Amino acid sequence: MDIAGYMAEVGQQARAAATLVAKSTTAVRNRALLATADALDAARGELAVANSKDLEKGRENGLDAAMLDRLELTPERIDSMIEGLQQVASLPDPIGEITDMTYRPSGIQVGKMRVPLGVIGIIYESRPNVTVEAASLCLKSGNATILRGGSEAIHSNQAIARCLAIGLAEAGLPENAVQVIKTTDRAAVGELITMPAYVDVIVPRGGKGLIERISRDARVPVIKHLDGVCHVYIDSHADPEKALRVAVNAKTQRYGTCNTMETLLVDQEIAEDILPLLAEAFEEKGVELRGCPATRAVVPSAKEAVDADWEAEYLAPILAVRVVDGLDGAIAHINRYSSQHTDSIVTENYTRARRFLTEVDSSSVMVNASTRFADGFEYGLGAEIGISTDKIHARGPVGLEGLTSQKYVVFGDGHIRT
Repeated sequence: MDIAGYMAEVGQQARAAATLVAKSTTAVRNRALLATADALDAARGELAVANSKDLEKGRENGLDAAMLDRLELTPERIDSMIEGLQQVASLPDPIGEITDMTYRPSGIQVGKMRVPLGVIGIIYESRPNVTVEAASLCLKSGNATILRGGSEAIHSNQAIARCLAIGLAEAGLPENAVQVIKTTDRAAVGELITMPAYVDVIVPRGGKGLIERISRDARVPVIKHLDGVCHVYIDSHADPEKALRVAVNAKTQRYGTCNTMETLLVDQEIAEDILPLLAEAFEEKGVELRGCPATRAVVPSAKEAVDADWEAEYLAPILAVRVVDGLDGAIAHINRYSSQHTDSIVTENYTRARRFLTEVDSSSVMVNASTRFADGFEYGLGAEIGISTDKIHARGPVGLEGLTSQKYVVFGDGHIRT
């Protein structure tokens, strides 16, 4: 296959489709989503056959159990994909919303209208259900999308793509509004991220290596985050019961997510009182602690932490623990080692909470809440395409609004500038 020629054709088709999707009505886009849900339900047998091919190939290639689990399309996961499409269809449509209307001294009215980004390229690994999640969010927000899933899920993704095509056709939208790349050749990724004439933004979803490569080589804007080095700081004014509950949940509710706490910071004033309670709770959960000297003086069972632990994203039952010199020490540590994803303070002191919110430079900053809340569903976005730690355009969980932009609109009545 001529990869460059194929990807250029995909890009041209996506750009043409984006114009039609952008001017479609909310009802039409919702119809496409619901028709896709029906198509997935009707194609359960086809999806199972395609997925079995991917699983068999994965076993032959030595994929580990965790990767095979992410790859598998169980009946329950198909149910979840169908439910996800229905949920996205029920979300408010951001496109066309006009806000911030004001009268100017000249008599004109100036406001902002929310509009689609255009063509969104999404690169992801393993989980074929991402194909439906990404397509539904892009379509609902008025965008065309080009999806490049992992080679290990090629048969599953193509089967899902056929269902998406059925849904689009039933709604009268162009089939090219959602295109799933048909080749496993990695050169396709290189082409996708260097086509600014056809692609408006790239969203990589996967491991750090993939995201680093995309960020380095792309000639198209990228919405991404590299690490989830999240912190919880327990202040000397914290309620101990709240602190224990928040810290344990932030680490142990799920280990392999980007919003899981990786470093626990404790004010030195309360370290001797609260660290033993925390250590006992984490030990019950099977969490290995790696502590600074002050931590190990109170919790001798903790392993010695090294510098690399303060910037580690373990995604495992391992937790770095550091005793800090009050709020100043906590903020200094976070702003040095945080990946600007999510950081939380536990305190009953309003002034300290406000300082933390103001001075910690992360995409989500919390007070008396587990970092595990940092996702689109919990934020009321309905769903998310990913998390962004960038400071331009979208930041934090990226839902429908994050897949749009705004343009100024001006209303006059024959007004001229003098």
